[in-house]
Order: sequence, then C-alpha cells, then structure tokens
Amino acid sequence: MADLRLAGKTAIVTGGGDGIGLGIVKRFARAGAAVMIAEYNEEKGEIAAEAVRSEGGQAQFIRTDVTDRSQMEAAVDATANRFGSIDILVNNAYSGGTFSRAEAMADEHFHQSFAINVFGPKWAMDRALPHMKANGWGRIINICSLNGVNAHIGTVDYNVGKEALRTLTRTVAREWAMLGICANIICPAAASASFREFERLQPSAASSASAENPMGRMGDPEADIGGVALFLASEDARYLTGNTLFADGGGHINGVAWAPELPRPSSEN
Repeated sequence: MADLRLAGKTAIVTGGGDGIGLGIVKRFARAGAAVMIAEYNEEKGEIAAEAVRSEGGQAQFIRTDVTDRSQMEAAVDATANRFGSIDILVNNAYSGGTFSRAEAMADEHFHQSFAINVFGPKWAMDRALPHMKANGWGRIINICSLNGVNAHIGTVDYNVGKEALRTLTRTVAREWAMLGICANIICPAAASASFREFERLQPSAASSASAENPMGRMGDPEADIGGVALFLASEDARYLTGNTLFADGGGHINGVAWAPELPRPSSEN
C-alpha cells in the first residue's frame, strides 16, 4: 500500500535540488505532497522537479537565493500561489565554506553563515506563518548539524550558524505551539553536498568519519534522512515540537572523529 501521509499537503524545501534536500523532496512527493523546490542552482532545481514529475508527483522549481530576503519571501509566496497554501517548510539550503582555525576565520564567513542558516530560515518561517496559522496546522523542519552540537574543529562559522538555527527553531516551537505548528530539527549524517565537499577538501578525515560511525557509513539522503523528515512532516508527529532528532547512525553518542589538518597562524610557526 502506498504511503500517502502527506496527501493534500504543500511543502517548500530550500536547497531541494541536491543531497539531503533532494532526498526529502522525493520522499514528500511520494507521500502525496505538492513540493516547491527552492534551489539556487537552476540546473539542479529543474532536474529535480522533472524527476519528481516523471514519477507522477507534483513539484515545481523556483530559483532562490536564501540570503536575499525578497527571493526567500517570493519563494514562499509562489508556493502558496501555485499550490493553494503552505503546510510544510524545510530549511535545508547550505553553501560550502572553508576550513580554518577559529582565530583565523574571516568575519565574512560568519556573515555568510548567518545569512544562510539564520536569516534565510527566519524570513521563510515568518512568511509561512500566516498560512499555517490560518490552517491551524504547520510543520517546520530545520536541518542543523552535529558540527555545531559537537563543536567540531575547523568549521566555527558553520557551527555557530547551525546552533543559532537550533535555538531559533526551539524558540519558535515554544511560541507557535498553540497555533498547531510543530517546529523540529534534524541533525543528519549523510552523503550530502556538504559532506562531498568535506571529502574533497579533507579526504582522510572524511574517510575516518564514515568508518568510525557506529553503523560504519554515512546515511543515504533519501532513504535515511528523507524518512525522518517525512515523519516530522506528518500527522504522526503532531505532539512533537522543539526537538532535535539525530539521524546519524548513532554518531552523536560518543562523537565521530573530525580532525582535519588546520594550518596554524604564521605567528605560531
């Protein structure tokens, strides 16, 4: 029997053209949701939408830079206009950064991290709120990271951005609970776009991280992470809000090796 838990629901997924975002898009569409793919990369976004439609699902792509408030709000508006409302919002968009010691991390990387991980999601949540409030039902799923929870070295800009998003999500969960809106966090460990970038920059550390995961591998964006998002988006999760779910093969229990080689400032050499 087909799983149609999201039949009649509408969703927007930022960064839905690749990796974890694409995995979530596919699971939502197969469960009956109409999905707007808010993606910066036009080619990836179009391919993802066409892939969903080729399987009989409903999907549309809108090019979106989540660091641009007008574009983020336009994506939410387009979802409501195209599909009639907005029930589910997944803030997943990510942009690759750099590996650096905390004291050497340039301010611009912090600004970029907060633009993507905090302001973009906040603008989307604020814009979606009137629709969810009117429906008396809503699901917000924000993708955060074990990097922030475990304070992994070399990615301080990314870490603080994701932890700020976790705090934002928990606060919204508390304030909007009486409106029928559930807001939760997924901290995944998956072969995502960001992990592929990590593999490129630090192949040895990436290999160790995969090998030392309790399950011995990185998760699959669709099969392992998409299913968790589907649960959170469904009526099955109606009494769950403000939580962080670690979809990571158990990696958060004792931590996973993450020790990239970081050059020290010249004054220490």
